[in-house]
Amino acid sequence: MAIRRSATKRQGLPSVVQLRLTPTPDQADALTAAVRVCNQAATVISRLAWQQRVFTVLNLHRLAYHPVRTQVVGLGAQAAIRAIARVAGAYANRRATKKRAHIFRPHGAIPYDARLMSWNRDARAVSLWTPRGRVTLPYTGRLEALKAIDTLPIGEADLICRRGIWLLQVAVTLPKPAVREPVNGFIGVDQGVANLAVTSDGVVLPGLALSGTISFNGHVRALRQRRHGQRRRLQKKGTPAARRVLRRLSGREHRMMTDLNHQISKYVVREAERTGRGIALEDLQGIRGRARAHRLQRRTLHSWAFAQQIAFTRYKAARAGIAFVLVDPAYTSQACPECGYVSRANRPARGRFSCTRCGLAGHADHIAARNIAARGVAGWAVVNQPHATGFPSARRDRESKPSASACGS
Repeated sequence: MAIRRSATKRQGLPSVVQLRLTPTPDQADALTAAVRVCNQAATVISRLAWQQRVFTVLNLHRLAYHPVRTQVVGLGAQAAIRAIARVAGAYANRRATKKRAHIFRPHGAIPYDARLMSWNRDARAVSLWTPRGRVTLPYTGRLEALKAIDTLPIGEADLICRRGIWLLQVAVTLPKPAVREPVNGFIGVDQGVANLAVTSDGVVLPGLALSGTISFNGHVRALRQRRHGQRRRLQKKGTPAARRVLRRLSGREHRMMTDLNHQISKYVVREAERTGRGIALEDLQGIRGRARAHRLQRRTLHSWAFAQQIAFTRYKAARAGIAFVLVDPAYTSQACPECGYVSRANRPARGRFSCTRCGLAGHADHIAARNIAARGVAGWAVVNQPHATGFPSARRDRESKPSASACGS
């Protein structure tokens, strides 16, 4: 049984807060110039890295620092260093799949570190580097975001211009609470396409447990199908008016699914905290490569935001000090949680489970969630078992390292 335990940095939990900047017209022009210069520099570095096949930060710095400072007018020293690190990060995980040099959008987000910005928390203002000199901008945001900026350690930030609105997404470090022992077991969550999430308590999410505009899973599917048809009609039409409508509708479905995943993960974490349990989810990494679907079902499968739901649940559980594990998803919907018998015949229909040995029957997703909860208990016991020598085993060392799917990266 493959068990992956939630991992975070020792010094604290990473989080991101969003602030809104209110620049004057001259300051907005300066920020626009900074965005264009930094993205132009990143594209120049990326092409040079691709030509020379150099992708590590140190070697890329030696190769590209002086040429990019010469070619890009107005680029500062620290801005060039950040552009080099940005290019190295772009190639770090996707180098094998790249067929050409990575091109950065002229108006894409750009990173700022401590040498490119400074904060005046009393005046609620931030000073940012631009090719025309430093600009001091007032910022606003939600009460929680302002409190985080005032009280927590601040890391790097991303400057974003979204439809004429300037935003600053700032990384902060939250204090890391101790993980409490799940004395009452685990709450298992089965993720799916027909039902986004079903807990081992039998709660279907979204549903009556969530107080939102989306009432149930059929409502989600109907909205997504309607918007898919609307996009297809507008794209086929291709007129300037149709393109304007597409721009206006862009991101609407993504925002809806993000909000739903936030609601689902918040409910699961609150329920685990209330009942003194941990949280167990399936390790679905690589499922798109393993699962085979009909041509008409591929769009639904590949737009399934299961990784986002796992990431949201993981970081919310870490903030609350709740145990979190990922378990092997194999045969969770075909195994009987009472007698342990595994057979494909236990699934007479997509949504039904009926054990052919002991006769246990129920909703297939609920049965799967119960199996996930049981595997979470077993996996937590394996991860936390004492070692005979008093030192952590190699397996526990591996599981304590942050995984690629860890939230906050």
